[in-house]
Amino acid sequence: MTVQSLVPRRLLFGNANAFGGRLSPNGQWLTWIAPFEDVLNIWIAPTGEPQAGEPLTRTKGRPITWQDWTPDGRFVMFVNDENGDENIHAFIVDPWTKELRDLTPIAGISAQVKMWSRQIPGKIVIGLNDRDPRWHDLYIVDAETGERDLLWLNTQDFGYIGVDWQLRPRHARSSSADGGAKLWRIDGDKVTHWIDLDHVDGWLTWPTRFDGESRRLLMRTCIGRETTVFAWRDWENGEETVVAEHPRFDVGGCLLHPITFDLEAANVNGARVDWLYVAPQVQADFEIIQATLPGFEFNIVSQSSDNRTWIVDAYKAEQASTTFLYSRDRGTMTELFRARPELDTYKLAPMRPIETKSRDGLDLISYLTLPADVATDRPDVPLPMVLDVHGGPWSRDIYGYRGDHQWLANRGYAVLSVNYRGSSGFGKSFIAASEKQHAAKMHNDLIDMVDWAIREGIADKSRIAIFGGSYGGYASFVGATFTPDVFCCSVPVVGITNLQTLLESIPPYWAGFADFMYRSYGDPKTEEGRALLAERSPIHRVDRIQKPMLIFHGANDVRCKIAESDTIVAAMQAKGIPVTYVVYPDEGHGFAKPGNRIAYLAFTEAFFAKHLGGECEPFGSDLDDSSHEIRAGAEIFDKF
Repeated sequence: MTVQSLVPRRLLFGNANAFGGRLSPNGQWLTWIAPFEDVLNIWIAPTGEPQAGEPLTRTKGRPITWQDWTPDGRFVMFVNDENGDENIHAFIVDPWTKELRDLTPIAGISAQVKMWSRQIPGKIVIGLNDRDPRWHDLYIVDAETGERDLLWLNTQDFGYIGVDWQLRPRHARSSSADGGAKLWRIDGDKVTHWIDLDHVDGWLTWPTRFDGESRRLLMRTCIGRETTVFAWRDWENGEETVVAEHPRFDVGGCLLHPITFDLEAANVNGARVDWLYVAPQVQADFEIIQATLPGFEFNIVSQSSDNRTWIVDAYKAEQASTTFLYSRDRGTMTELFRARPELDTYKLAPMRPIETKSRDGLDLISYLTLPADVATDRPDVPLPMVLDVHGGPWSRDIYGYRGDHQWLANRGYAVLSVNYRGSSGFGKSFIAASEKQHAAKMHNDLIDMVDWAIREGIADKSRIAIFGGSYGGYASFVGATFTPDVFCCSVPVVGITNLQTLLESIPPYWAGFADFMYRSYGDPKTEEGRALLAERSPIHRVDRIQKPMLIFHGANDVRCKIAESDTIVAAMQAKGIPVTYVVYPDEGHGFAKPGNRIAYLAFTEAFFAKHLGGECEPFGSDLDDSSHEIRAGAEIFDKF
């Protein structure tokens, strides 16, 4: 492979050209997210004319990654923080005057936009934790004036409060000491116990939305079932009616009618996405979309109030998201914009779903990407491989465009991502099988798939790296300390090294999540729990590290604090173990600023080239806009 054939990092990981399309309620206007002066901002244009777009916001700091219209079409909402510390504020911008206002101008809070409704236009329900950083009170905020009226004073320590379309609190959720949850009914000022949920049911069972008349509540529930289903619960008599289910996989996303909020379709994600149809007309629409875009996965991401016009995002492994305008009346798809059109001139690699068994018999769905010039399911000779581990751990890998897979495959590596036990979407037994199995059976699943790749002639046993962020960062630390002979190098990103300090320093507003974490990992309040947490913590196995390690962290991370990386770097240095450590002083749990993100990937690519032997794009100017501080081991980058 020549340098000229490398896909530039900036095309894979720089700011996307455009994404996140949203329709105004009347369907006449379109907003989306695109760069303005190299920062992701909100843009606006008449629907179907994105070429006439202009920036609606012109923020200079951190990128905006989510936006939507208020239900009366009067404003556009978004949320943002300043430096990755998750002190999030809620903003609105006037589409016509471009006036931008902070609806939550309070220092040190994490605001949550909870609900907005066409039935009560001009009002937004926002959760604020200014009274008690652990719990959010609910306020009704007037979008026009910014005035706040208290809706619910959360002295009951509810982690979640559900609101109907009349903006009335109707149900709530609190944690249980055993790691499960309690659901509550709210009738005016009266709060009554509704349901007790055990550890796994509590994780997978959530009320979602009321119907348009606020008489039926749509539940995502696995109570009494192996997989999670969508079911309507009559709010008066408690009768439950299942409307979407799958025998093997959990339901995932859903499409609701924008006025009645009836469930029209739901998806399940096994190796690929399947759709379950409730409304017959929706099935006809989806068949038109599928016929227009064969081989693509897609989602309906926005609807006009009359449900005649949709925004459709479509993607496949070899193509990043493309956004279309779909007319239900005409059955036509019109392309609006593409996230990364510059990649069209490069050959990207397909992604191959893999279904295997773990050593103890669980079904594992993984995804393998090989370099684009490998035409078969197996390379002619084993390749260096990167095991790319997802975070969460209660998340999952899916089929589709993955910048990390394309980047690594383009550099000459096989890339493998594994849905280890605890990953979501595979039924509650798969979640239950992960309890207290961190650095144990969860890690075994990763090693089983590495062994599979070696047996199949995909991976060169002597050149396998482990790489990931958050829980994937923890898994990378575990790989270096628990199975040091398997991986030739590791790259933990915002990872965990000490499970006890992780659990003792979770953000205050995660208070309702703490009991679930204790049940899942081990209880730091008990001697037995502390012993288990210590046993599974990489910080206590530093002397087993044998192979090179490149560690990244954001200084403002409130989830996995920077001390997690600081302590293991100090321990390695004390023992004379080489380590490279890069810190971003203006980032948190991940690297949002493009300059920082590009530099982080440039460093990682150089590290892999050194230890796996793949191709490497020269640094060039890719470090120029980065705030990085190389606090240890800078010499490994000298030749790049």
